[in-house]
Amino acid sequence: MSRLRATGRALRALGHVVRGLWIIRSEFSQLTPAQSQLHVREWSRQMLCIMGVELLVRDTPPGNGPALLVANHVSWLDILVMNAAHPARFVSKSDVKHWPVLGALITGAGTLYIERDSRRDAMRVVTHMAERLQAQDTLAVFPEGTTGDGRRLLPFHANLFQAAIVAHAPVVPVALRFVDRASGLPSDAPVFIGDTTLIASIWTTLRASSLQAVVAYGEPQTHDGRDRRTWAQDLRSEVERLLESTSSAR
Repeated sequence: MSRLRATGRALRALGHVVRGLWIIRSEFSQLTPAQSQLHVREWSRQMLCIMGVELLVRDTPPGNGPALLVANHVSWLDILVMNAAHPARFVSKSDVKHWPVLGALITGAGTLYIERDSRRDAMRVVTHMAERLQAQDTLAVFPEGTTGDGRRLLPFHANLFQAAIVAHAPVVPVALRFVDRASGLPSDAPVFIGDTTLIASIWTTLRASSLQAVVAYGEPQTHDGRDRRTWAQDLRSEVERLLESTSSAR
């Protein structure tokens, strides 16, 4: 795609971000949880449209909470894509709140932050997550703890699954894949790994001409007596299976 057209997308996206910040600061406190979720979903879908990203949802998203969504992590775009498919409160590493512009939006949408290297903070977040699940919220985590290339899964960290065990809440495996619509092959445009900066990754995404985001949902699972490590391994296997199914479906 031409630089001029990508710049146009960037300007429209920036305007949409400003609108999102205004909604968060002026309206969110007056909305019911259901109304807030509707705003988040519609805003996210509109942003994907502005950026030229087509959303494809496979299988049925979960209904009302409580539920903990667990997904592979590819890009800064993942939260936007998942919220466009089915809104949730995310648990993210603390440096996300400092991302330019996007950090304010993600924070305003109710994200819970965790210091990944702090065991004490992990315990705090698990307690908070369990409380929100008991309050019928839908939460979402990326148990790999960092972004990957979208083709291979990293190991799943098990700590945060304790919240679902404590709250007796189901966990829903989710697979995310980015595809070039023209070829049907995986797209690296939104991948955010290595030395790639956030701004560079956003620009590459804006310049992509036929990007599709595929979201595949698995069946909800309860822990059924499994400890969190065993459950994390089983969920990783299911996300891996979902990824394989999205790659074979053209």
